[in-house]
Amino acid sequence: MRSRYCAFYLRDSQYLLDTLYPAKRQPNEKALLDKSINDTEWLGLKIVDTDAGKSKDSEGKVEFVAFYQGDGIEQLHERSNFKKENDRWFYVDGIHLPPIKIGRNDGCFCGSGKKFKKCHG
Repeated sequence: MRSRYCAFYLRDSQYLLDTLYPAKRQPNEKALLDKSINDTEWLGLKIVDTDAGKSKDSEGKVEFVAFYQGDGIEQLHERSNFKKENDRWFYVDGIHLPPIKIGRNDGCFCGSGKKFKKCHG
C-alpha cells in the first residue's frame, strides 16, 4: 500500500498500472490513472490496519487513510484488498469508508512531527 501511495504522490501511473491486479485492468486504465494523479495533490498516508503478509495466505487487506488537497484537506479512507501472485502483491479493489476524525493533539498526517493543530489543523 505504501508503495502505491508513493506512486500516486510521484505521479508514476506505470507503477500503479503494474501493481493493479491484471484481471481488474481496463483498456484505458493508464489514461484514467494519469488523469487522477494529475488532478490530485497528495499530502500524507496513515495505515490504520493490515493483515497482509501476516500469514502464508495469498490475500490481504489494508485499511488506510490518504490525505489530499481538495476544497480544504480531504481524505480517502479505504479498506483495500490485495492478492499475492508470484511473490508480488497486487491491488484488487477496495471499499470506501467514512472519514476518520483527527484529534487536535494527534500527530499530523504529513509526518512533520508536529501536532495536527499546529500543522494542518
